Amino acid sequence: MLTTSLILSAIALFALIALTPRRASAHCDTEDGPAVVDGYKALQTGNINYALKWIFADGEAELRPIFERAIRVRALGGEAAELADRHFLENLVRIHRAGEGAGYDGIKPSGTALDPKVVAADAAMLDGNLQPLLKLTPAEQHAELQARFERARASLGFDVNDVAAARAHVEDYVSFFKYAEGHDHGHGHGGGCGHGHDHGHHQPHAH
Repeated sequence: MLTTSLILSAIALFALIALTPRRASAHCDTEDGPAVVDGYKALQTGNINYALKWIFADGEAELRPIFERAIRVRALGGEAAELADRHFLENLVRIHRAGEGAGYDGIKPSGTALDPKVVAADAAMLDGNLQPLLKLTPAEQHAELQARFERARASLGFDVNDVAAARAHVEDYVSFFKYAEGHDHGHGHGGGCGHGHDHGHHQPHAH
């Protein structure tokens, strides 16, 4: 019943994705991307808050029952667990991108090629050194890029269970990455996310 329903839902979702043209511009929809990494952590810990920071509040009502069902079904192990995990992750990224006003064409595989600016931005978030990224961007963008970088780094120390603070960091993080990529030259935050690290590794434990 429940397992059959989940499997049928997963098959329907995968079929829809297969029929949709894929694009290479997004980074939050890669297997190595932060939304998917945090989605796995939510499944492994049973704490949906790791995932909730990637979606707006109005997406919670849709994601929560999917998460709860996935937690129940993954306890069966084997192929059922794999399908439950994938169904949740696909929906997490889809809801995230819908909230950003972006389309969704499936989770791209691990190792998907990235813009060098994204790689440099990711490294800067990890080690605090912005210089390699600055070398890849026009000088007139440096002041704004530095400001967004400092804002994103400053908001890292959140408790995973403080979803409002976690979402505020994601907003800062997205703003920094979009500007680094050259997709957001105004003061808005744009629609997308950076790539590659698990925010849970950067915060004090009290992601």
